Amino acid sequence: MNKTVKITETVLRDANQSLMATRLPFSDYAPILSTMDRAGYYSVECWGGATFDSCLRYLNEDPWERLRGIRKAMPNTKLQMLLRGQNLLGYKHYHDDVVEKFVELSVKNGIDILRIFDALNDFRNIKTAFEAAKKYGATASGCISFTQSPVHTVEKYVAMCRELKAMGFDTICLKDMAGTMTPNEAEGLIKGIKDALGDMPVVLHTHCTTGMAYMTVFRALESGVDVIDCATSCFSGGTSQPSTETMFYALREYGVETGLDEKVINAVDEFFKPIKQKYMDNGTLNPKSLATDAQALVYKVPGGMLSNMIANLTDMKAMDKFDDALAEIPAVRKDLGYPPLVTPLSQMVGSQAVTNVLLGERYKQISKDVQNYFRGEYGIAPAPVSRELQDRILGEGGEPVDCRIEDSKRDGADFEQAKAALGDLAQSEEDLMSWICFPPQTEKFLQSRKEQAERVCTYTITEA
Repeated sequence: MNKTVKITETVLRDANQSLMATRLPFSDYAPILSTMDRAGYYSVECWGGATFDSCLRYLNEDPWERLRGIRKAMPNTKLQMLLRGQNLLGYKHYHDDVVEKFVELSVKNGIDILRIFDALNDFRNIKTAFEAAKKYGATASGCISFTQSPVHTVEKYVAMCRELKAMGFDTICLKDMAGTMTPNEAEGLIKGIKDALGDMPVVLHTHCTTGMAYMTVFRALESGVDVIDCATSCFSGGTSQPSTETMFYALREYGVETGLDEKVINAVDEFFKPIKQKYMDNGTLNPKSLATDAQALVYKVPGGMLSNMIANLTDMKAMDKFDDALAEIPAVRKDLGYPPLVTPLSQMVGSQAVTNVLLGERYKQISKDVQNYFRGEYGIAPAPVSRELQDRILGEGGEPVDCRIEDSKRDGADFEQAKAALGDLAQSEEDLMSWICFPPQTEKFLQSRKEQAERVCTYTITEA
């Protein structure tokens, strides 16, 4: 075990994304940020993932303003985001000029570390984001989406790590989004990666969904992992990460230095306890998300996917179909060539499984996203897909075309389209970027922002 192990705190992003579908507004945690800045974390994961979408769609927040607010309150802590490579924070591939500008603006507004991944581990889809991260001075962490299937082996993962190192990434992250990595797998992976990469820092990200996390993290630590992702204890467990404080105390007993300040991390947890209770009381945080479900070892369902399935089925008054939908997921995943269940593939597979169950017939209705996946728009599937389903979507004998956006398209067409659509609603490059990623949600937010500003102006003039 290393004598120094660093901890990334996830409560501002993945912990609340996994437990309550990213419904935590900035105003809830703003008062604790200056305290968190003194904790001694390796980094605080605070942006990316579903936060961008959730800010615009549900919270009426400007995601860029959120990031600037965190940066201002935490000048001494490295801020980290999760970026879906060519997908950015949306659900499709964007042109290279858009990807580069998004990374530039992310760094400009406060991001220090970009954890970059592709749902299919198709590393062509992370090349542009990686190059932009290095160009604008950020730490680039190459991320592997971990899953188990007949085609995913230790040897394959080690080969992926070698490829990421050759690309020039600063660190490697194993992203076990469903919490299905076993202690034995962790040992084999970490030792294999360390043997192949030498002293290159390795990060482990896992979830407590299946009950494996603490055992897996400790075996990874014994095998030489350098950084682990944790969540302040009241937002840990269930579909979230292991507890920050628990890991701090356990590692201290082993003489391992984490750099954390005991009083500060306990103060952080005390602050978040009533916030958690508020969302449990109003139903936003469903107790199901806090439970351990070993069946996830079969379903391979990540925390964010599980909390969103619960939220969606609850909205549709169809929670009685929850177990059937879970059972359908492995079959859909097999038909799609065993993709890792991480955004956007997790939503794609989960939504199709729910549709199959609700309609009582498999693939009676096939989502547009699944059709695009079979056309090749997301990259290369890890294993052969269902021939029968492919024929239904592409026509008998039809084959996918690698539709990945290869052209750099640096003519700014996406930005010109955004300017034309928004007019005077757009006040910055960040506004344009938000529209490119989420057009309807951004227009609605910016219109609301303009109306609010006009009301304030009218009120001020009246008062004067």
